[in-house]
Amino acid sequence: MAKFPTNDIMTLVGPAPRYDLAESLGPDLHLHDVLGSDNLPLGYGSAAGDPALRAAIAERHGVAPDDVVVTVGGMHALFLLGFILCDPGDEAVTTTPLFPLARTALQAVGAKLRTVNLTFDRRYQPDLADIRAVLSERTRLVSLASPQNPSGVAIPPETIRTILAAMQQQCPQAYLLIDETYREAAYGNDPIAPSLIALGQKIVSVASLSKCHGTPGVRIGWAITRDPALREQLVVGKFNTVISCSAVDEALACHVLRQTRQTRRDHFAAGLQQTAIWARQNADRIEWIRPDAGAICCMRLRPNLFDDLAVSHFYQALTDHGVRVANGTWFGDDARVFRLGFGWLSMPDLETALTGISAALERAHAE
Repeated sequence: MAKFPTNDIMTLVGPAPRYDLAESLGPDLHLHDVLGSDNLPLGYGSAAGDPALRAAIAERHGVAPDDVVVTVGGMHALFLLGFILCDPGDEAVTTTPLFPLARTALQAVGAKLRTVNLTFDRRYQPDLADIRAVLSERTRLVSLASPQNPSGVAIPPETIRTILAAMQQQCPQAYLLIDETYREAAYGNDPIAPSLIALGQKIVSVASLSKCHGTPGVRIGWAITRDPALREQLVVGKFNTVISCSAVDEALACHVLRQTRQTRRDHFAAGLQQTAIWARQNADRIEWIRPDAGAICCMRLRPNLFDDLAVSHFYQALTDHGVRVANGTWFGDDARVFRLGFGWLSMPDLETALTGISAALERAHAE
């Protein structure tokens, strides 16, 4: 019997520590924050998704509503794209580190994975030579995230253009999937980067309400493609897996997307500023990469100071202080790297949690 792989990131849905810096999102909204007074019929929805919701999503991406297919969360979109585009034995290119469930979706459909390593020292930017080396005539899908999880680093548009050009030469049938889940999680008054969907006809954009909008409990995501044949297959695939999304979820999603949540972006900005100050104060023991968007960033214990034993002591000391971060091994990275989520906690709790990390650094280095 086939089994889904286990991963330590699954502990995120288990009992939580007092100060959870392993979370990758901001505070949850509550139902009263978004509930309207609609007299909502609770029948089947459309397999493509509610027209008003598709229009709201399309407006944020500069596409037509008919380019949008609403899915049950972003993971549903990732699975459908892998299932539709990759027959067993076809090749799919992805990266490491990576949110593990994005890799699992491709493995589940029988795709042969080719992996491009992204490194802390290169600020998690893909190298074109590395991508060219794994492309072949069997490549059907290249799956990237921008901004990335776990780093929050965005891939510049010019890099995406060079990747598309390489794909056109080496695997013209392949599609470039870009997970843009964190794109709208900008900081304060910073501009939101345009969607990368506009850079080519072979790009598919995937995102959801979970990370930027504070509603992971509203299971709504989407896939955007300007290829009519692929869109038709996404609609048919959705019908054959879940029929339609929940009418309640789609109605709530419409309310969420109609509202401007500047306070949320201000919260992310405050968390980023507090994290940046802490990183400067502890620069003798850690390095960090400032994210481009999202409530997450990657930090690294300085390799010249932390051997394997010290790294183990660090994570144990965090547990003793009631603090959890996301170990880099969850994503396929080195254990010296950890993802720190600065958007989940209140600012006072974030300050306390960062103080706990400082104490863990001191203890691990001393031991």
